[in-house]
Amino acid sequence: MNKFWDGPLPKPNERTVEDMQCVLAESSLPAENKTLYFMYRNLSKNEEDSMWLSNNNLRFDITVIPPGVIGDEFVKTKGHYHPEAPCGLGYPEIYQVLKGKAHFLLQKKDILDICVIKAEKGDIVLIKPGYGHVTINPSDETLVMANIVSDNFESEYGNYIKMHGAAYYEFKDKGFVKNLHYKNIPEIKIINASQCEIPGISEKGKNKSLYSFIGEEKVLDFLNNPSLLE
Repeated sequence: MNKFWDGPLPKPNERTVEDMQCVLAESSLPAENKTLYFMYRNLSKNEEDSMWLSNNNLRFDITVIPPGVIGDEFVKTKGHYHPEAPCGLGYPEIYQVLKGKAHFLLQKKDILDICVIKAEKGDIVLIKPGYGHVTINPSDETLVMANIVSDNFESEYGNYIKMHGAAYYEFKDKGFVKNLHYKNIPEIKIINASQCEIPGISEKGKNKSLYSFIGEEKVLDFLNNPSLLE
């Protein structure tokens, strides 16, 4: 983590195989209940940044996903949706890959739209309002990613738990395979992160770190006011 973070580092929250059993393609657990990924929440490098984030109801996190498979399924995050903001649109979120490669699997609750955004080091990805998301580590190196999100809500995991994961699983040998707990699943769309425009962010360049946007209220205001994305 020292390569990616030079500020105070609290003890991470962990997701183990047992925690993830409800969203895995294979319900039988490995003998070892190992930790699959680590989440460092509410990070800031100094008191000034901490106060700015708090005053603007935002949170900066880092997630670390070591490489691996469970059965043949790539390690992934649990998956969740965001509730609606006061404007009636779901809260969005932005991520940046700091190391490795990521597949961001996005889906609407009605499953009418499902896509995978492929991202690599430096790419910034927008989770649009109304989309649930799972992040998959499809490579043989550790995935490290940062995110900034509103601190005004709790993530909603219920749909993913009920449906045993996202509408697709990604396997090492078979690629993306439909989760048959869902009905009428559309074909998945594959998008490169470089094709995605994020208002106020994309034009500032791929090499700008996500953390450097802290303090830029106008740039990040859409995270609490998603109607600004329309």
